[in-house]
Amino acid sequence: MHPPTTTRTPLSRDKVLAAAVDLADRIGADALTMRKLADALGVQPMSLYHHVANKEAILDGMVDVVFGEIDLPPTDLPWREAMAHRCRSARQVLRRHPWATPLMESRTSPGAPTLSHHDAVLACLIDAGLPMPLVAHAYAVLDAFVYGFAIQEASLPFDSSEDLADFADALVTPIAEDFPHLAAFTAQHVLAPGYDFGDSFEVGLAMILDGLEAAADRACLTAVPAAVT
Repeated sequence: MHPPTTTRTPLSRDKVLAAAVDLADRIGADALTMRKLADALGVQPMSLYHHVANKEAILDGMVDVVFGEIDLPPTDLPWREAMAHRCRSARQVLRRHPWATPLMESRTSPGAPTLSHHDAVLACLIDAGLPMPLVAHAYAVLDAFVYGFAIQEASLPFDSSEDLADFADALVTPIAEDFPHLAAFTAQHVLAPGYDFGDSFEVGLAMILDGLEAAADRACLTAVPAAVT
């Protein structure tokens, strides 16, 4: 009697990239190597080169995968609400893949998912009537905020409210006399019931969108020719 045969799913570029993203989620992109990726897939390292040229090509593809997970600005919403939706989605995706944030704008060979995402965001802003200079500022400032917040959130030395309380107490109590404002801020705000660092994301996003909306209104006013008297 012959032993049962096992059917292995053929290796493909999509399968390699999915495994690379999963591995990076666990060990980080810097620690990812072709050998570790091959081990995760249960194949020999040389077999990877039939689907990806090298680690740089894998990183390019991984960034494409992450961009593909971010919601595009919904076309049935006003531009402000559409951009807010896209920014919230980006934050959630980058929380799942914290290694990706420093790589999002660093790749020199972006694929279709990355380019499609950028095109959709630009379409949202351009179709709203924002002048091109403001489109550029809006995209840069929004992404700087989202990416920066994602990095800061991933770097926090605590994971829960309980961890935060212990961390804040251990940090501030010994230095309260020398740094009274830090102590007061911690006691009156950070340690208050219901505090969540993530709440600042919505506040900051609203402030940026308020500013962009005001700038767009001013641009529209200056574009209107003066009435003939």
